[in-house]
Amino acid sequence: MNVFDLLGLLLLAGTGWLWFDSLSAREAAVAAARSACAAEDLLLLDDTVAIARLRLVRDGDGVMRIQRAYGFEYSDTGNDRYSGSVVMLGSRVVVINIRLRQSPTLRVVH
Repeated sequence: MNVFDLLGLLLLAGTGWLWFDSLSAREAAVAAARSACAAEDLLLLDDTVAIARLRLVRDGDGVMRIQRAYGFEYSDTGNDRYSGSVVMLGSRVVVINIRLRQSPTLRVVH
């Protein structure tokens, strides 16, 4: 086995690991989006998330981790679509972004 065979094998193994890790992170992002939508009485449309960004960042301990940002769509009535996002750091959910409905403004009449 020469150096190029070894490098090819390492590249193949790294790609396989990234694919497997991305699948588990995506499952966690779908679960987080579903839970956040259920908590706000919203519908998670298409029951899925889509990768928007993938990059390396350092966590609070200075360790390099993969940060993934996923986008999803939700609805309050089923007739409209709004965009939300989930940011994962490794396998941990860091941020869930859902634009909440505006509550009616109260006016005080004197």
